[in-house]
Amino acid sequence: KGQCLLRFARSPSFTSQLSLFLCGLPSLSAPACCSSRYGLSLLSCYGFFVAYALRVNLSVAMVDMLNNTDASGNTSKSVCPAHSSPARPIYNHTASVYDWDSETQGWILGSFFYGYILTQIPGGYLARKYGAKWLLGLGILGTVVFTLLTPMAADLGAGYLIAVRVLEGIGEGVTFPAMHAMWAFWAPPMERSRLLTIAYTGAQLGTVVALPLSAQICFYLDWTWVFYIFGIVGIVWFILWALLVSNTPSTHPRITEQERLYITSSLNKELTLSGDHIPWGSILTSMPLWAIVVAHFSYNWTFYTLLTLLPTYMSDVLGFSIKENGALSALPYIGCGLLAVLGGQLADYLRENCFYRTVVVRKAFSLVGMIGPAVFIVAAGYTGCNYILAVAFLSISSSLGGIVASGFNINHLDIAPSYAGILLGITNSFATIPGMVGPVIARALTKNNTIEEWQTVFYISAGINLFGAVFYTVFGQGVVQPWAVHNPHSHGN
Repeated sequence: KGQCLLRFARSPSFTSQLSLFLCGLPSLSAPACCSSRYGLSLLSCYGFFVAYALRVNLSVAMVDMLNNTDASGNTSKSVCPAHSSPARPIYNHTASVYDWDSETQGWILGSFFYGYILTQIPGGYLARKYGAKWLLGLGILGTVVFTLLTPMAADLGAGYLIAVRVLEGIGEGVTFPAMHAMWAFWAPPMERSRLLTIAYTGAQLGTVVALPLSAQICFYLDWTWVFYIFGIVGIVWFILWALLVSNTPSTHPRITEQERLYITSSLNKELTLSGDHIPWGSILTSMPLWAIVVAHFSYNWTFYTLLTLLPTYMSDVLGFSIKENGALSALPYIGCGLLAVLGGQLADYLRENCFYRTVVVRKAFSLVGMIGPAVFIVAAGYTGCNYILAVAFLSISSSLGGIVASGFNINHLDIAPSYAGILLGITNSFATIPGMVGPVIARALTKNNTIEEWQTVFYISAGINLFGAVFYTVFGQGVVQPWAVHNPHSHGN
């Protein structure tokens, strides 16, 4: 069969299909163009666009929600000289502003994750038991509703705003576990990297669009419209999701028979749906799973530090205005999204055509996607007030992080596709902790907003990232685990 696959890689399509048939391998395939699985991937991308837009818009709006004047009535100063920018229209500040200190800001920015962590494991379990479509759809819809209530909550007080953000997190906490559970039924093993990176790139797209657009909305309207506009975008997504998506290929009303057979036949040796039994003991003692946990936690420390505090760093240290802030804060995530998609294509190419083992590909992509960001985030702390170099290093740091989308980030589907939603819920629970404590710790360490204080924040992030990369490299796996399927089977491991 190995020789047959080699001939397949070197032969014309008809000859290679005939060779596969003679070797006893399935010749089923289905084109990607206009397919239901890629339609699901694109609509999922839109869903994660909404989820992350709703998550990060507060980071920019916060800059304009604060009463940035000192006791003498002067506008507060940044560490570096402020950049020249057009005068703000008077109507820019028609909305309320608040006197929240740096500690309160840290709690507000981190509060989302206190709700987010609560629904990770339940989300994976419920998606496996009842289906992922409505769980994911209603979860994001709940986040949309509370986003629309954000301006009213802020007027009532910081405590109310924190409560609303916690509720948003509860709704959004089911998204990744539910999505992983759905892909267990929809993603052929040799297309996993491609399909999942397209879907999850929506997170980067949401960040890329939400950061600069939120800044423009704050500049030309006021910060309240940030939440109203993105809330409407979320409602449109929910309507499309409800009408066009099905839980499995077998229940999809518009899928072709060719594609349905292709997907189900490629997964029939991996999936096991033996009632409600879940091997919790085996799951919780699985070292490959804990390797993903450590890597996910470590990567997210850097990711969430930048996601929640980069606009603050751009404003308080580098001296960029609200209008410049959003666009520059979005730059790192443009590269992150591009490298995530390109990395997905490359990862599946290496596995399918170059016959690299899955575990080798996952570890290589994880190493590059974790060590690279660690190096450049530390370097960014030593650029001083060199704005171009600081923005460049922060952009490279986040861009390289996109490569992990084809590394540990989808490894759950390699080691236990039947329980991928539950595994993602477990790993994402631990990976949410950085979002809860990271902003609080960072703001506690940067009370004076000096460059030296921010260097400490960047060093902590880099050190945690390096530890996670090493741990995953030592203990990560790429095969379906014995406890995850009755007849263990792997694809190119």
